[in-house]
Order: sequence, then C-alpha cells, then structure tokens
Amino acid sequence: DVQLQASGGGLVQAGGSLRLSCAASGFSFDDYAIGWFRQAPGKEREGVVCRSGDNGDTHYTDSVKGRFTISIDNVHNTMYLQMNSLKPEDTAAYYCYVLLTNGATYWGKGTQVTVSS
Repeated sequence: DVQLQASGGGLVQAGGSLRLSCAASGFSFDDYAIGWFRQAPGKEREGVVCRSGDNGDTHYTDSVKGRFTISIDNVHNTMYLQMNSLKPEDTAAYYCYVLLTNGATYWGKGTQVTVSS
C-alpha cells in the first residue's frame, strides 16, 4: 500500500523556520513526481513545489522561491520541505503528494503551519 505521513508543522514567529517531513511507504520518492501543496482557510489549495520523477526538475511557486527547499532522504524514504524566512501568509495546512505512473495521486494528511507576525 502507498502511504504518506506528513509531520513537522507548528507555530513559529515570522522570520523563523520549520522543516516538514513526509515519510513514505509502498514506493520510492525518486521514481515519481512529488511535491507539496498548501491550503489556507477560505482559500483554494495552492501548489508550493513539484519535483519531476523523470529528471528531478523542481519548480517552486513564486511566493516561496529562495525560502523553501524540497529534498529527499532515500535511506529513510522521506521527503522534506525546509521553510525559511517564514511569513504570516505562509500560514496554511501543508500536504505532501506523489503522482504514480498509473495516474493515481496519493496525499498525506495535512500538517498545520501557523506563522505569527
């Protein structure tokens, strides 16, 4: 079974950092497209970052470029989202996902990030 377990959210002051984790089972991160979305209250879900499974190309939404970094630990089959210089507008529930070659998308449960001003 494909499973994703997201964690690492919390409350942080503006300018601070958090690292979100997404532990996977049933597949290897290196083989598929992966990334993170977020959803703030009253807003639509927004793509934060996506990483191609073919060549590792990574794309960040403009608002997080230079502040957020996605990485993979293949030993522990875990994906990370390092978030630096956090802003109140980064407050949202963050969701990791994987897109398998059969077209199925799997999501981790959201982890809440709250940035106070």
